[in-house]
Amino acid sequence: MGRADVLGTIRDAEADAKATLEKAEQDASNLVIKARTDAAETVSKERQNSDAEANAILEKSRAASEKEAAAVSSEGDAELANVHDSGEKNRSKAIDLVLSNFSQS
Repeated sequence: MGRADVLGTIRDAEADAKATLEKAEQDASNLVIKARTDAAETVSKERQNSDAEANAILEKSRAASEKEAAAVSSEGDAELANVHDSGEKNRSKAIDLVLSNFSQS
């Protein structure tokens, strides 16, 4: 093997090494891009999942609050009806008392 053959073999080996290195760098770059894309998709998906879970919790809380508000409102309506009925029962006594005091003055 002559000197020219040895130099040609070295040049071919260097070219192969350069091509292998460029392919490895491209593969590494592609892996990083894929990893970033996958991470962004995962973050987006999990954000949607957490938003859905938060909305479900809010809906459950809202339903419980509405039920409690309805119960309190019902109790308040019953108390108001009792006060009104009590006032109706005592109205004639109150009128008589006022008229009696007014006529005595």
